[in-house]
Amino acid sequence: MTDTPQTAPVVVRLLDRESPAEPGLPALLAAYHLQTEAEKGAAVGDVSALPARYQREIAEPRTAFARDVVLVARSGGRPAGSLVLTAPVAGRSEVKRLWTVPELRGRGVASRLLTVALDHAAARDINTVALSVWKWRTGAIGLYERLGFAVVDSWDDRADLVCMERAV
Repeated sequence: MTDTPQTAPVVVRLLDRESPAEPGLPALLAAYHLQTEAEKGAAVGDVSALPARYQREIAEPRTAFARDVVLVARSGGRPAGSLVLTAPVAGRSEVKRLWTVPELRGRGVASRLLTVALDHAAARDINTVALSVWKWRTGAIGLYERLGFAVVDSWDDRADLVCMERAV
């Protein structure tokens, strides 16, 4: 019996400047940005209609995240999710672009990505990991709370954004 993406173990690969490219990463980033724009009420038909900064991330993730660490989860040999952990500033890093392929949600992909990111942060003397999440992403907020993140005063003035932090 062969593992399908729904039953295969989740394997997380940590990418940095020296890592070989991850061919599934642009599609994961594109899906994240397209879904986020749709949820914000600004749905676009394809990547070419996204803001230029998002297009750059999708087209050249190695350049866009040159100082950061990117994690890509695979399940059954296919891309299953992604997460960006920003380079630390004063002992603090931020989780960005956490995405799980919709048909694999609820199978531990996001938890695994976050756990690997937190372990990586701890090994690099990062004291705090922060993130921001749209308030309507209640499932994500619940996951973050289960992993020890707590709501903090916002560092971002965009409406409907919840800011959270966790000590490492």
